[in-house]
Amino acid sequence: MLNISSLVIGTIALVLAVFAFIPLLGWANWVIVPFAVVGLALGAMSSSNSGRNLNIVVIVIGVIRLMLGGGII
Repeated sequence: MLNISSLVIGTIALVLAVFAFIPLLGWANWVIVPFAVVGLALGAMSSSNSGRNLNIVVIVIGVIRLMLGGGII
């Protein structure tokens, strides 16, 4: 059940992260990354790794986008 919750959170965060690649919407990553961290925590507590891995990918994408946009120096 935790893995399914983690996958749902990761999928929602990934869709929002793709949306945040539109210029002037990079600020949305400040909300998406913590949301994916919650999904990562749920995925870490489950016995399967797919939800955890999806959330790690979303976090990496969000952090890279923040660095490219100057949100993280």
